[in-house]
Amino acid sequence: MKTFQNWPDHYPDPSWFIHDRFGLFIHFGLFSIGARHEWFMTTEEIAPETYRETYFDQFNPNLFDAAVWAQTAKDCGVQYIVFTTKHHEGFALWDSEWTDYKVTNTPFKRDLLAELLPAFRDVGIKIGLYHSLIDWYHPHFTIDGLHPQRSDLAARESNSQRDMLIYQDFIAGQVTELLTQYGRIDYMWFDFPYSHRDWGWSKGKGAEDWDSSRLEKICRTLQPDMLINDRLELGRGITTPEQFQPEKPLEKDGLPVLWEACQTMYGTWGYDRDALEWKSSDMLVKMLIDTVSKGGNFLLNIGPNPRGEIDPRAVKRMQAIGAWIRLHKEAIIDCGPSKYPVPKDCRYTQNGKKLYLHVYSYPFKHIHLPEIADQVRFIRFLHDGSEIFYRGFDPNEVITSTEAVIAPNDLVVTLPVVPPNVLIPVLEITLK
Repeated sequence: MKTFQNWPDHYPDPSWFIHDRFGLFIHFGLFSIGARHEWFMTTEEIAPETYRETYFDQFNPNLFDAAVWAQTAKDCGVQYIVFTTKHHEGFALWDSEWTDYKVTNTPFKRDLLAELLPAFRDVGIKIGLYHSLIDWYHPHFTIDGLHPQRSDLAARESNSQRDMLIYQDFIAGQVTELLTQYGRIDYMWFDFPYSHRDWGWSKGKGAEDWDSSRLEKICRTLQPDMLINDRLELGRGITTPEQFQPEKPLEKDGLPVLWEACQTMYGTWGYDRDALEWKSSDMLVKMLIDTVSKGGNFLLNIGPNPRGEIDPRAVKRMQAIGAWIRLHKEAIIDCGPSKYPVPKDCRYTQNGKKLYLHVYSYPFKHIHLPEIADQVRFIRFLHDGSEIFYRGFDPNEVITSTEAVIAPNDLVVTLPVVPPNVLIPVLEITLK
């Protein structure tokens, strides 16, 4: 097993995660009804009681079909999911005994997790659960500068009656439920510490507030093979940057970091009816490739609508990604970065003797591959398996002014003028 700076020896083997590379984030909750942002409870400073009165009795995703969600993800090429069991709003999407603010008390009445998780397992997709460490609804979660009632001075005075120790028992109890009642969980995705924040009258919350060591122990005890992210603020776990693509593979203290790029299809995570900033299918595939080329996993988000269906705009992109992955799966799954210098407007991914060149900007006829001439055995297009010709440096060749100069250890690949009908063409380079 490769050593990662953020993955201690007593943590379980992350090999499946490194292999799978492509996950689906699913944000769903009461905020889906608002259809404007998963954080609007706090950005609009809506009191918990008002929020519940407005949205709780309206939650009825009557078109929800777990099998449809699972098959859509499978067809997209997804290998694992991360589903929001509870977001910052405090609403539980399973039949939790720790609260009445849960899905089984809404008009929907059904335990959503009990239907969702088996459906994804049935199609071979691994299970990750998102769980917020924040709970703006809970009466013992102290009001701070991020809370919806931060501007309500009377509400802030209630902090003297709020007890975070009681809240710690609550969150530990809910995590225990999730890890004992729903079978094997492959990945626990906590969200999120903000202990660095300071508003003067209050400070942000972190590991001590959640009792993160206790939560980690629960995870290790109840699901010893389960992976966890780094948001317990314990200095370990999978690093999870959001809406950000690193310039190079992540490293710390000279060691690689186990990481996952979390990206939306548009500006927010929950369902946004009026969103205009949709990323194209082409861009999303490039982001997937870019992440894997830098040794990371790609966690792509969808936000189903309040009736329980995946937005047609998201489905369209998932279908396009899936069509590309069907032909190029070998260049993503079980791949990682390469040591070879990358040609302009391209990315490399590699798995052993197979080196994959992802051509972002299709050129006219030629691509120069630097410092690789003595390593190549065969080149072909991956989508159809067809041979691609290449040539290296010939010391006896007379170079005219109309021909490119080839460096001694470079190759020049000759491409057809018309690009293949795929989002991103990929060359499979078999190494010696």
